[in-house]
Amino acid sequence: MKNKTITGLFMCLMLFVSIDTFAQLNTPRGSQQATVSQRIGVSDVSITYSRPSVNNREIWGKLVPYGMNNLGFGTATAAPWRAGANENTTITFSHDAKVEGKSIKAGTYGLHLEVKADNTATLILSKDADAWGSYFYDKKNDALRATITTTSVPHHELLTYAFNDIKTNSATASLAWEKKAFPFEVSFDVTNIVLDDFRQKAKGQTGFQRQNWEQAANFALNNGGDLNEALGWIDKAISGQFFSQKTFNNMAIKAQLLNKLGKTEEFEAALDEAASMANSNQLNRMGYQMLNLKDNDRAMKYFKKAVEIDPENPNVYDSLGEAYKTIGDKKKAIKNFKKALSMNPPANVKANSEKNLKELGAL
Repeated sequence: MKNKTITGLFMCLMLFVSIDTFAQLNTPRGSQQATVSQRIGVSDVSITYSRPSVNNREIWGKLVPYGMNNLGFGTATAAPWRAGANENTTITFSHDAKVEGKSIKAGTYGLHLEVKADNTATLILSKDADAWGSYFYDKKNDALRATITTTSVPHHELLTYAFNDIKTNSATASLAWEKKAFPFEVSFDVTNIVLDDFRQKAKGQTGFQRQNWEQAANFALNNGGDLNEALGWIDKAISGQFFSQKTFNNMAIKAQLLNKLGKTEEFEAALDEAASMANSNQLNRMGYQMLNLKDNDRAMKYFKKAVEIDPENPNVYDSLGEAYKTIGDKKKAIKNFKKALSMNPPANVKANSEKNLKELGAL
């Protein structure tokens, strides 16, 4: 009986030791954790942080002291602010980026701020992303430092990161707390990121589809890529590969590339070849493009061909009327606008023809 009692007490003791040693109850934090993310082009930047509240405290220069400080714990004798609460505030870039115009490699970094009394701050990104707060900050691990200017904002009770002023290649990240904000710009070389991705993927299945070469060439054309490289890509889509096929779309892209490269004769030849495969809507778009380039002869050729291949379409007569109006042939312009109206055109075509006839004094 005694042995059974001792055994039972031992088992109970072990049970309590096990619970005390290994069990951790997941309880709410005082400063809740949050993550905010933003896509810029095809790249992502995210900030993970904990959100303290103001709670009627004096923040700047008091709770968050100015300058670098000895926090009385850890190994850092001169530490910046952790730019949040609890663990490291971290920022992650999916691709190589720039912060305030300074280069930073893809990856995750600890985000710190040295807050100053003159409405500036030093933004610090540290390679040590796993430390607790700034207690173990070491300047030798700095990956980037940038001076930023703080701004005044409406009261934010909870510390908040947000992305604002979103542009094609950049966004402004901002920490706002109490009545002060710390904005900094994050940017990516979107064009080269997109095209580098294509260059890699083109070695695999992506490279076996004509449309992917067309898409890459068109992206380079419209986003500042290497035009000669793009011309090589569109040529692959057109001929010479097992997946190649000459189409209106790829010939039109080639023509635009040749135009930007200043190869006028080749540009005009490619345009005419694209026109030979075009439908009436495509011919109309090409006609307007030629009017914008002051190539009135080629514009008229495309507009007239649109009428020839689609004579039951009121829109082609409306477009031809606009072309005649542009070159100053009032009589033929009026004739074509009236032809469009006689064909029970859609509302937008009707409105355009009527507007032009009024301007020409024929309605």
